[in-house]
Amino acid sequence: MKKSRCSWCGEDPLYRAYHDKEWGVPVFSDDQLFEFLVLETFQAGLSWITILRKRENFRAAFDGFDYQIISKYDEKKYEELLLDSGIVRNKLKIKATIGNAKAFIEVQKEYGTFSKYLWEFTNGKPVCNQWQNLKQVPATTSTSDLISKELKKKGFKFVGSTVVYAYMQAIGMVNDHVQECFRYQEVMYS
Repeated sequence: MKKSRCSWCGEDPLYRAYHDKEWGVPVFSDDQLFEFLVLETFQAGLSWITILRKRENFRAAFDGFDYQIISKYDEKKYEELLLDSGIVRNKLKIKATIGNAKAFIEVQKEYGTFSKYLWEFTNGKPVCNQWQNLKQVPATTSTSDLISKELKKKGFKFVGSTVVYAYMQAIGMVNDHVQECFRYQEVMYS
């Protein structure tokens, strides 16, 4: 029997694998939270499948998404990244990633972990929505507005409310699988 999925993942095997295994699964690891933050930063204005196809290139270019290393990138490394055709070569997004690594570390110093800080916005639990179809899924919410505002205060860049909401979806702060999708129940109890 064919599984019912959220229609946004279409037929692309990479997109389907991401939908079926990662999207909407609650993430509490700081390492994974930073990886998704980097990917969402670069996704701004682009399609998610473009970023997924370049994910391993990003991993290699950005030292396995190690925020400790990224926070120490110098001008030479920045210039290397601008020449790396395997990633999205956007000057502002590369600079934002380096700055976001520094801000990420500062949040860890203040709260113990970035995860603890971030998940406080939803009281440590995913928000489980009950959408019938993709047209109901918002691009932003009052919570993404608030998180965006607070992250910007802490020095983060490329964290507008739309990017933050996509981030919340990716890391499972919200369950935005439509109810008929086979993953809806699975991620609710993961």
